[in-house]
Amino acid sequence: MFYYKKLKIFLAKFAPTCQNEPVRFVINKKAGYKLVPALADIGNGGERMTGGQRCLQHTRARRHKDIIYVILMIMACALLLSSGCNSEKDIFGKGNGSNEVKVTPSEEEKARLFKQIDKKFENPDAHYELGQLYQADGLWMQAEREYNTALSFDPAHRRAQAAMVKVLLSSGDVNKSKLSADIYMNQVSGSAMESLRLALAFQKERFDEYALACYRQALNLAPNSAKITRQIGYYYLSKGNKEMAKEYLSRSFQLDSNQPEVAGQLGQMGVIIKVPRKTESNTKKLDQAVEQSDQQRAP
Repeated sequence: MFYYKKLKIFLAKFAPTCQNEPVRFVINKKAGYKLVPALADIGNGGERMTGGQRCLQHTRARRHKDIIYVILMIMACALLLSSGCNSEKDIFGKGNGSNEVKVTPSEEEKARLFKQIDKKFENPDAHYELGQLYQADGLWMQAEREYNTALSFDPAHRRAQAAMVKVLLSSGDVNKSKLSADIYMNQVSGSAMESLRLALAFQKERFDEYALACYRQALNLAPNSAKITRQIGYYYLSKGNKEMAKEYLSRSFQLDSNQPEVAGQLGQMGVIIKVPRKTESNTKKLDQAVEQSDQQRAP
């Protein structure tokens, strides 16, 4: 009886799908539960079609509709995926029929530096340039590693030193960054040229305070250097301090008047330039000419 009631519930749910065709059933111990149609109908071919056959026909028709619906959904999804893939191809450079992925200039430069390092690992410039690329990408640890490698092969690599100070500051290690800057400036405290090189490296990394300190250190070691004085003038000019730039550039020109670029810059700043005339340094020929003239006058 339990299974009998279950079957009635099933048929009650199943009947609406057959357009409410009345269906009765009989119980056979050998065959089990068997559906027996109560009505009959005439098919399109003239043959008599029972209610159960008609119910089955409607069920199959609904299944066919479901299958068609699923196929249409699959085709729509395939179309969307295809359009999405095409957009990705355009992004990665595959839309023009090329199978190659577009490579950024940074990646190309890294590949070039990797080849140089593979060829000669003890290349400080290659490690420094690779560190610059990592630093531009915000990869502080990788950049610090490359700068350390560059300094291990060239301890006097001033650009790598200034870059190391910058990457330490960018990574949040302020104390280590300041300590490193002090160490590097002390290393060049006895050389005007090396102080100038470190000043230029600090200026490139936009460390104005460290750069100016190194410029002054270099000028103290070589106060009559037109080159150092000129560079300090250009430093002030880059910072928009025209008065200080004019002072140092004028002094540099006084120390060495053979600087056309400095003369041009001072002229743009409204400074009147007086180029000193060349004097004859070798007067021996002049003396000989005078002696010959005196001999000709003698009776």
